[in-house]
Amino acid sequence: MKTATRARAAAAALIGLSLVGVPKIAFADIKDYEFQLVDLTVQAGTDKVVTVKLLNKKTGKPVPDAVIFASRLDMAPDGMQEMVTKVTPMPGTEPGTYRFKATFSMAGRWQLSLGAKVQGETGTVESKLVVTAQK
Repeated sequence: MKTATRARAAAAALIGLSLVGVPKIAFADIKDYEFQLVDLTVQAGTDKVVTVKLLNKKTGKPVPDAVIFASRLDMAPDGMQEMVTKVTPMPGTEPGTYRFKATFSMAGRWQLSLGAKVQGETGTVESKLVVTAQK
């Protein structure tokens, strides 16, 4: 009888130790990511570059290698959502930065809408950022 009790106690101790030794896995939520404009303004004109960075809000660290599958630039903030311009992705200069070339045909507020997938996460990071084009 004493052997069975000792065996059960040893098994319980081993299970307890194994649970303590398991590293805690922190799962991120897609809401933990956000795009931010590097510069809030750009000069109006052709072939202007807008740079954004994708950050993990919990860690403050940039998120490299996201797949941007949707981008749109229009003047929705000034009530002219039909004023759309083509957005061309460009290589980033630093990990976690994403650059886009576009023509800002007039001064005003332009909305850059982005959709991206972050590797290892389910869901989509969606952002609507307002950049101001100046004369």
